[in-house]
Amino acid sequence: MKRRIVVLGGGISGYGSAILAKKEGLDTFLSDSGQIAERFRRRLDEWQVPYEEGGHTEELILSATEVVKSPGIPDTAPIVRRIREKGIPVISEIEFAGRYLDGARTICITGSNGKTTTTSLIYKIMRDAGMNAALGGNIGESFAYSVATERYDWYVLELSSFQLDGMYRFRADIGVLTNITPDHLDRYDHSFDKYAASKMRIVQNQTSRDAFVYSADDQTVSRLTDAMSDTMRMRRLPFATHTAIASGAGDAFCDGESFTAAVGDKSLTIDIGKMRIKGLHNTYNAMAAALATLAAGVAPESICRSIYEFSPVEHRLEPCGVAGGVEYVNDSKATNVDSVWYALQSMTRPTVWIAGGTDKGNDYEPLKRFAREKVRALVCMGLDNDKLVREFTGVVPQVVSASSLDEAMRAAVSLALPGDTVLLSPACASFDLFRNYENRGEEFKEWVKRNLLEDDIRK
Repeated sequence: MKRRIVVLGGGISGYGSAILAKKEGLDTFLSDSGQIAERFRRRLDEWQVPYEEGGHTEELILSATEVVKSPGIPDTAPIVRRIREKGIPVISEIEFAGRYLDGARTICITGSNGKTTTTSLIYKIMRDAGMNAALGGNIGESFAYSVATERYDWYVLELSSFQLDGMYRFRADIGVLTNITPDHLDRYDHSFDKYAASKMRIVQNQTSRDAFVYSADDQTVSRLTDAMSDTMRMRRLPFATHTAIASGAGDAFCDGESFTAAVGDKSLTIDIGKMRIKGLHNTYNAMAAALATLAAGVAPESICRSIYEFSPVEHRLEPCGVAGGVEYVNDSKATNVDSVWYALQSMTRPTVWIAGGTDKGNDYEPLKRFAREKVRALVCMGLDNDKLVREFTGVVPQVVSASSLDEAMRAAVSLALPGDTVLLSPACASFDLFRNYENRGEEFKEWVKRNLLEDDIRK
């Protein structure tokens, strides 16, 4: 009997999985409880994939041999519980697409912070070096759709913890772990240990032929790596700025002005001051990217050239313009405390900080030192700002509450003085007021352009 694959979710992960299943000759069905975007519907129709939207038909789903679940659907969803009760295996798009790589290799990047910048930089290095590489996972095109429709030698994949949770036999040829700090704990029974264990799945199934790039400065990563060392057969490639490291396979270390990365007999040195991406967090990201691409066989001089050329990722400390002597910076991708820590740490001017959204059980204590030192005022933007207001009252000189972007921006503009920075760095998810962090960042940039930059031009 033909295997029946049911795909839950019709977003970028789901439609790609369904098309790959159809291409491989499997009995395929896609189900989405909401509405499927028009561009994805068109492709499903082109491939003649049966689907439903606006609800789940249990008898069609529970007849599956296997279910490919989109990462945004929690395990607590009623339909997922019913699937598991029936004993039907539930996997991620990454696990499914990984079965059909036909010899292609993968560089897989995860971490609580920095993974998008690191993934984008690795992809640029690979493409600049002439590698036949695709970008996918949590950014770029659907990994499964790329496997179905193109032929690549390398896949550079950003992986969230939710995608890692659905991976069992998949193996990363090169795994990269940027850090582990509290995030998404609402999906892990508010247990940091469970979340950290999810991130460490990046190394599962790796062999002596593979490589693991990781932060030796991150205490959680170091502790878990040490605890697993007896079972780790891959080449271990640590990077650090504070921790003394020495690895026979290779490593990267920063002395403040530059960093050196080496894998085997290949090495390179980067002058940090010449990089377009600034801040300690981006030094970590560049070290991780250098190690991963050296391990992939890219020439050191090519890696250096690409790192120096690389520009900031959209929505991550992205400059949006200067008006009235005030600079505006979009850091909408900072959806957790650790991301905001790096953002505040990198601020060199007095800062009006816009934060808030859907709190994920955040502990704001690590931010208070930089808030005292650098933040002139905090604008709390969200439908429920009580926790932020309570945590930072008395820490920064002024705390203002706003229930919309427009209200928050008007407050920030009134509080900022020439020479200040207005920084959108929310520390929270976006779902109370926006579709996602990208939508939040776009709205911020558009507001600045429409209300400040265009006004400056008209004057």
